[in-house]
Amino acid sequence: MSANACNVVATPGHIPPPLRQGETFHVFISHSSTDYQWTHTLIEQLEVQGLHVCYHERDFTAGRTVLENMSECIQESQKVLLVLSSEFVRSRWCLLEANMSLFRDCLERKPLVPVLLEPGVTIPLHLCHLTYLEARDPEFMPKLLKVLCTPNRQLQGSTVVPYQPPSIYHGKALQPLTAANVENLYKWDAGQFSDMEIPDQLRLIIVNQEKYREAIGIINSVSLDKVWLRPLWIRVILYIYGIIAIVLLVVIFTLIFTNVAGSILQDTPEGIPIDIVIFLCLFSIPFGVLIQLCLWKMDDEKFIVKEMQKAAGQANIILFEQNILMGFRSNSIMYLVYVSLEGCKGEFATTFKHSTSAEECFKVALLRFSSEYACCLAKKHFPFAQPCPIQGHLEGGVCFCQYVSQQLSRGEWK
Repeated sequence: MSANACNVVATPGHIPPPLRQGETFHVFISHSSTDYQWTHTLIEQLEVQGLHVCYHERDFTAGRTVLENMSECIQESQKVLLVLSSEFVRSRWCLLEANMSLFRDCLERKPLVPVLLEPGVTIPLHLCHLTYLEARDPEFMPKLLKVLCTPNRQLQGSTVVPYQPPSIYHGKALQPLTAANVENLYKWDAGQFSDMEIPDQLRLIIVNQEKYREAIGIINSVSLDKVWLRPLWIRVILYIYGIIAIVLLVVIFTLIFTNVAGSILQDTPEGIPIDIVIFLCLFSIPFGVLIQLCLWKMDDEKFIVKEMQKAAGQANIILFEQNILMGFRSNSIMYLVYVSLEGCKGEFATTFKHSTSAEECFKVALLRFSSEYACCLAKKHFPFAQPCPIQGHLEGGVCFCQYVSQQLSRGEWK
């Protein structure tokens, strides 16, 4: 961070706009404490230019909650500047999103200036439509001063724009959710996700919160319905009972076999002694059990992930109307994407217009393909080289019906 700070140089020639009634600051700066050095170097340079800067270390009122302070400072500032770093996205951004009414009001009334402090930072979903400034840009300071010294009414169409409806997020990846029980999660176990509270990043998007909770309930049901036979100690008990049952059957069969054919085996020189037959039977059983245990254990993770993918497909039948899809590639992380499937659903209706099962075909496609599609969209990587040449329903990407078509052509209907 200190290297970047050296690039922050004062630039003359920019006149701060006058503060209107109710305004105390030109800009409110929100940043993570780990970015203190860089941010305060920037603040010093901005104040040299005559800008009144608000930041929490100095201007928050003691005894009030952070959200109350943020709300008041945002209202008293002309603009809001966010110093985006990995730590900010993990902590401070979630705090800003925690009060959705404050966040929406901020974006609707105040120009938002996102500054990307380091490369590789995952831009929060609600900032994806903004053009951010890069701290490493040699022209960073002149560009920033130009924005901050431009009256809000003149900023329309510039690098920062006010809040827009979620339709602009079409095809965007959200922050993945980590299972609540991840610390105690075994390979054979299924992750569980909290349905008590809607994640901050989804509150502006999810219209029907009960639908979201219902979808999460489907995911959490995997650990109840599919995992109870997976723990090793349960399997061992089952196999012990199985061995006892098989041994009893072998003994009973041996007794019957001895009575019927024992004289033949014992009287014939080439005959196999009955005790050797019993020994081989008893030896092969635990050996086979050991092999089965090893194979079952190795397949645990694949089994659970596959079950969670099936559950995600069922959940997506509920969530797609909220423009949300979820997917799994492990038992602990849920990938989420914001994507509208209305165009794709219409394509199914057109394709199967002579059939009464168009709606059902669309649901089957969601059930079988939506989980992996969500993962591919979140990771920006698909299992085929190029998107379909025909324009789909997702600009610059592969839409759901294109993905289904490609998978069907690859024989992936499973």
